[in-house]
Amino acid sequence: MKKGYLVLADGQVFQGFRFGGEADALGELVFTTGMCGYVETLTDPSYAGQIVLQTYPLIGNYGIIPEDFEGDCHVKGYVVRERCGRPSNFRCQGDLEGFLRERNIPGLYGVDTRQLTRIIRESGVMNAIICDEVPADLSALRSYAVTGVVNAVTRKAPCVYGAQGETRFRVSLLDYGAKNNIIQELRKRGCAVTVFPADAPAETILGSKADGVMLSNGPGDPAENVFQIEQIKKLLGKVPLFGICLGHQLTALAAGGSTYKLKYGHRGGNQPVRDLSGPRTYITSQNHGYAVDGDSVKIGRVSFANANDGTCEGMDYPGLRAFTVQFHPEARGGPRDTAFLFDRFITLMEGGEL
Repeated sequence: MKKGYLVLADGQVFQGFRFGGEADALGELVFTTGMCGYVETLTDPSYAGQIVLQTYPLIGNYGIIPEDFEGDCHVKGYVVRERCGRPSNFRCQGDLEGFLRERNIPGLYGVDTRQLTRIIRESGVMNAIICDEVPADLSALRSYAVTGVVNAVTRKAPCVYGAQGETRFRVSLLDYGAKNNIIQELRKRGCAVTVFPADAPAETILGSKADGVMLSNGPGDPAENVFQIEQIKKLLGKVPLFGICLGHQLTALAAGGSTYKLKYGHRGGNQPVRDLSGPRTYITSQNHGYAVDGDSVKIGRVSFANANDGTCEGMDYPGLRAFTVQFHPEARGGPRDTAFLFDRFITLMEGGEL
């Protein structure tokens, strides 16, 4: 076992053992509270530029299952309490060690992940580095920022996915780091999906004659995506629109609202969200470090709120035939409480109202 270190921007050092890639990794350290779904976590493009810390203690026990991949792996590093070297699952096609090694992504295990999580909760997300030797100069570590990541994770050319069964609708999906299951949830509802790169202009999207537009999840600070915000302004009110995660944030910015960075974000598959139209609370999957200031969006209304901290989790824009959510209704491996929102999008494309 080779020793390694996780060095935080505030100077704290945690010793563990290296696995996976041999490179050092500099990134923003965040934690996720999911008790399963580490394959989906590792392949979620929204983690681009970040070192991911799993709060659940045992990771890797069911191996690597390619059919559960949500995209390419863009994490900078991976930190776990205990990693399983001998996975067991009838769908397993590899182990966690090999997955990380093939992509030269460094991992660290044997670390007190509970203490690290408490530090992040109390101090906020901070930069960190996985390394073999503790650096004497932490200036590069402290100056690191997650920038330009949407362009790094988006598809480079349009691609088309046919509907499962009869084609009922055509949907244009803007890929800011789209998870694969967004496409699958649309396809199984009879939608043919054309996925466009993040730099596609609104004129191209409208020219596709789609029945509806989806705005995907994605990484980074929403406010830095100036071009995408301007394109959404041109789309609002022209066609039914459904935004998820980063798509929710960009729509709010396009509607004149504002966003802000959360202290430590919401990441995991056990986040409670209140439906403000009734008495129900849903358990949702989330992965975001920024939130919409609901009061700043004058042309929309807040539809969902986080049950823990009250932050905005959804917006409706009735006059514009658009709605957005901060959480992930397409969640794999769950929970699936809010998959009905894709049916709501279908209703909008059928001519229904919010």
